[in-house]
Amino acid sequence: MIYSRLFLLFLLILILSPFSDAQVESEEVLSGYNVTGISGDGTDVWVATYGGGIYRIDYKNKKFTSYSTQNGNIPEDFFYCIAASKDYVWAGTSSGLLVLDREDGKWKKRKFSSGGDYGNWVKTLHYDENRGLLWIGRFINLSILDVKRQKYSDYELTRGKDPRSNNINVIKPEGKDRIWIGTESGAFIYSYASGAFNPSELEYINNQNRGFNGDGEFVSVSDFVFDNNFVWFGTQEFVSKEKPSFNLGGLYKFNKRASWERIDRTKGLPGNGIYRMVKTGNYIWLGVYEFNKDNKEEYGRGFAIVDRVTGQVLKINYDEFFPGTNTIKSLFYDGNNLWMGTDKGLWRLRISNDLAFWQKKKSK
Repeated sequence: MIYSRLFLLFLLILILSPFSDAQVESEEVLSGYNVTGISGDGTDVWVATYGGGIYRIDYKNKKFTSYSTQNGNIPEDFFYCIAASKDYVWAGTSSGLLVLDREDGKWKKRKFSSGGDYGNWVKTLHYDENRGLLWIGRFINLSILDVKRQKYSDYELTRGKDPRSNNINVIKPEGKDRIWIGTESGAFIYSYASGAFNPSELEYINNQNRGFNGDGEFVSVSDFVFDNNFVWFGTQEFVSKEKPSFNLGGLYKFNKRASWERIDRTKGLPGNGIYRMVKTGNYIWLGVYEFNKDNKEEYGRGFAIVDRVTGQVLKINYDEFFPGTNTIKSLFYDGNNLWMGTDKGLWRLRISNDLAFWQKKKSK
């Protein structure tokens, strides 16, 4: 069922405006779906769900297209991630990559021979429009698709003898020339200027080589946010009574040299685990969770907003935004709207401030 509900929330000098009260328009776009991935093709928003198939949303014209086994237009319904171009849509499953050729409207499955069964679990996707490359992060191994040539290249990233360095969580671009790859034990950095992709030549950052302040047994990177002088790392929390420091989680601010600052619950985050992050202006939005070391379960703790300039965690009333759920696993900013995927549906947030816009326009 697709429906929308509109809320107008007024945040009193709280977030996103130094000038006056900010008006936040919050709309529930999809209800009853576990949203796992959100992407865009420049026009439409594409949404992957776990159990409900895929949705294409032409928000301007309020048009929704559903791909599901129930509708008979897609072979499966469970997805982990999604990416889109004007010619193709790619969606990650536990058994390979599902590809939509938008010209003929048909979905086809691409399986990977390397990495065994777990090597077909596609966890993250990034489409580089400038170079026509699709980066495919798998539970085991990395693949790069030359879209024009339809050529797949597979790579093992294992650093040393640590298999976690080959378990990929996230792939994000820094500008147009660098790619960051977050794994279960750190992050790789690739620069297009260095030439052909060669795993052995990638810069690697983990907590064993003075990164992340040396915190925890391992650091599992779940997302990145970039600004001019810093890289922000979202990390996963996974602790137990037996291993109380296995993955400590938290948000790390790195100055690209040697300085690391950790922001966690002691500094205002609702939880130490971070699902996803996105940047809007001077703010970072984070979907956060807490890992219970007794029953070894994750518990969503809503979202947090961090001021990139001050590092301050802003206090918000989460329940006013999304009543009924605390789990946000996907975030996407299209330049106008912030899309949030929860375990109960999809929300669109548009934050506006007429005075701020007018002053900015007047100063030009």
